[in-house]
Amino acid sequence: MNRVLIWDLPTRLFHWLLSGGFIAAAIIALALGEDSPLFPYHAIIGLTIALMVCLRVIWGIAGTRYARFGTFIFGPAAVIEYMKGTLVGGGKRYIGHNPGSALAIFALLGLLLAMAVTGFMMGQGNESVKEIHEILAWVTVGVAVAHVLGVVLHTIRHRENITLSMIHGKKHAEPSDAITSAKPIIAVMFLTIAGAWAFGLIRNYNPATQTTTLPLIGTVLQLGENENEGGRESGGDQGKKADDDD
Repeated sequence: MNRVLIWDLPTRLFHWLLSGGFIAAAIIALALGEDSPLFPYHAIIGLTIALMVCLRVIWGIAGTRYARFGTFIFGPAAVIEYMKGTLVGGGKRYIGHNPGSALAIFALLGLLLAMAVTGFMMGQGNESVKEIHEILAWVTVGVAVAHVLGVVLHTIRHRENITLSMIHGKKHAEPSDAITSAKPIIAVMFLTIAGAWAFGLIRNYNPATQTTTLPLIGTVLQLGENENEGGRESGGDQGKKADDDD
């Protein structure tokens, strides 16, 4: 079998941009913490990831053969059979997403959207979902780590470097298995939309109030502690104390 094109360019770009963005956001939020001056940027990255996930959902419906969700929806029996084959050796080979990676993909997309919703609610002042947001973050980290370990195990067991295939987009398969185009124009559109959204969030970010305004939508979100408000409250307390002393 020859190497043929399996993964289109939009799918590959989404995969790597999502991976890099999630790692950056997780480091800022979970490792550096809320006191870091970079903390608001984890929310900006998260909002960008949320848009990318929405674009990926659209591509999962209208995309090329192996990008469409319909090609990697598996039942519990198929997932168990794949896991068994990966652990003990052998098992069916999949040209597109295998049942293990498919399970991880759907879980990650759902978790990322849930984090986006709870993050948006927090930005609107609803602190009651903060604990849920943090739990979702740690669960997402766990799923991502499990996915990476699964990829490593698959690579060892099946001697197929699926990580590299997500870079150049090719796998060993029959010519009839190949997709006809990498869809470069769609990839440019994806980068343009996601890039413009991220640029707008950064441009609208106000470090003094730690807020940003969603491009085109106009909604203002609080991304961190408002230092000015804290200062005014502190000043007000000091003034009140001075009056009491008098």
